[in-house]
Amino acid sequence: MEHKTITVSDRAAKRIAEIVATEGSGAMLRVSVEGGGCSGFSYKFDLVQAREADDLAIEKGSVTVLIDAISQTYMAGSEIDFADDLIGAAFKVNNPNATASCGCGTSFSI
Repeated sequence: MEHKTITVSDRAAKRIAEIVATEGSGAMLRVSVEGGGCSGFSYKFDLVQAREADDLAIEKGSVTVLIDAISQTYMAGSEIDFADDLIGAAFKVNNPNATASCGCGTSFSI
């Protein structure tokens, strides 16, 4: 299977840097895919201090985003972005593999 890069937008990196600055040194953002949500899968965002052996570490500027091996399969080719618009500010994943998504932007199906 061809490896498709997962990227982090400049907006997302800037927002992650602002968030981890309040957490102390070494904090990283973990993005994972879980079963559930209104479309079958949902994204979960957590701040963590430790990296797991199977993590993909995406470094952008001063921030590190971690994605576990299973979630990488679902997120191949995706961009992690940050949107600040009328419905609120939130991280979102622009996932080319998703065949359907919900209005909240955190749930998808493949």
